[in-house]
Amino acid sequence: MSRLPTDIQTGRIGPLSRLPAFFALAGKRAVVAGSGQAAAWKVELLSAAGAAVDVFSAQAGEDMRTLVAEPPDGAIVIHEHAWSADDLAGAAIAVAECDSDDEAARFAAAAHSAGVPVNVIDRPAFCDFAFGAIVNRSPLVIGISTDGAAPVFGQAIRAKIEALIPNGFARWAEAARSWRPRVQALALSFRGRRNLWEKFAERAVVAPNSAPSESDFTALMTQDPASAAGSVILVGAGPGDPELLTLRAVRALQSADVILFDHLVSPEILDFARREAKKMLVGKTGHGPSCKQDDINSLMVSLAKAGRRVVRLKGGDPMIFGRADEEIAACRAAGIAVDVVPGVTTAQAAAARLKVSLTRRAQSRRVQYITGHGRDGQLPHDIDWKSLADPAATTVVYMPAKTLPALVAQACAAGLDPATPAVAVANATRAEERTIAGRVADIPALLAAEVPSGPVIVMIGSVFAGHAQEPARETARVESFHDAPRFSASG
Repeated sequence: MSRLPTDIQTGRIGPLSRLPAFFALAGKRAVVAGSGQAAAWKVELLSAAGAAVDVFSAQAGEDMRTLVAEPPDGAIVIHEHAWSADDLAGAAIAVAECDSDDEAARFAAAAHSAGVPVNVIDRPAFCDFAFGAIVNRSPLVIGISTDGAAPVFGQAIRAKIEALIPNGFARWAEAARSWRPRVQALALSFRGRRNLWEKFAERAVVAPNSAPSESDFTALMTQDPASAAGSVILVGAGPGDPELLTLRAVRALQSADVILFDHLVSPEILDFARREAKKMLVGKTGHGPSCKQDDINSLMVSLAKAGRRVVRLKGGDPMIFGRADEEIAACRAAGIAVDVVPGVTTAQAAAARLKVSLTRRAQSRRVQYITGHGRDGQLPHDIDWKSLADPAATTVVYMPAKTLPALVAQACAAGLDPATPAVAVANATRAEERTIAGRVADIPALLAAEVPSGPVIVMIGSVFAGHAQEPARETARVESFHDAPRFSASG
């Protein structure tokens, strides 16, 4: 059975407690009513954003008067009387420090009547917007909000981000702003512009604290025109757990125009892709309907020829039973630039979760990966049975579900000890991971009784000795591991 590639709609964004938005206040009027330290801090922020700040306070403190003398940017004027509704006319933004809900309600109502967005400090019920924690690398600005739930937590996150974002990024962001008109004048294609800014970002990350120079701009402008052409990157998605993605894989997903992915790729992996990327399921499932490999190759090449950056996303590692050689050959034959980003293999991840080394001194001198699924869907005819029966080898069988009984029977007939320890792992590293351990002779029946869904591998070898006695404990550990909180790339 075959199927055609299918467009997958990007998942909708989840509910937001606040919409992160950035006010452009340069040269505009802001109103602040209040005299305390909290009001003074808001005045400082508004002035730093370029606003002309009118402060209404009958008792302005020393902090406020110091700001008037040395404003961060926009001018600050103190009006030594209480605010009135007329004072809000023409303002772009209004902030108040109020002693009571009644006063807060009056200020908010006056601002709304004047059509001005309002914030009443520490009284969220009267706020149209909130001030979050800020990481300032202007013109690169990062805002952090907890919707008032945990301001101290927001400050802690800000401190973490401060440590990660070099101060020099401010210079690079300013360079981007000053160079943008010159880039636009070049009339590059969308792909060409994106490629240029990606290379700009690479330079910034490599040398964040060096001041961007005219030579940097010239180098970007004189890049090889072929670099604006389409390309293909084969990317390993790993066995399922998104935390096992490599940094190169994340960067590839975030720069892709189109992502062609298999059924074995966890949905959470796609959260790392940029939202605008087109996502297409070119599903290949064991013994089920699949897209023909030739159709996938043709689609991949045609998209790249159209100038798209294509990511071919595969479960595990693309170079392990992933038909990578066929896809690389198709790209090369069409003159398409192709690259490979390796991924964590299912065998490595499953062994790590079990805390079993696939190689053990004086016990397992080599590891071999074999497939239980040939071109015709049957057991491959060219398996080296003598090698599989070697007691000093650890064997990992990919795609074994349909042919495992025949594989085990022939391996035992070739000399594999039926009592050799074996472990079947379904959905390795995922929340629904299932481990079945026992003698290799018993594994086909045990697996058939369980009928786990999802990808399965079977690992055979003496290194798994003793594991069959405690599968329940291992399964419980797997479940508790996945219950632990994790950071999300899309959160």
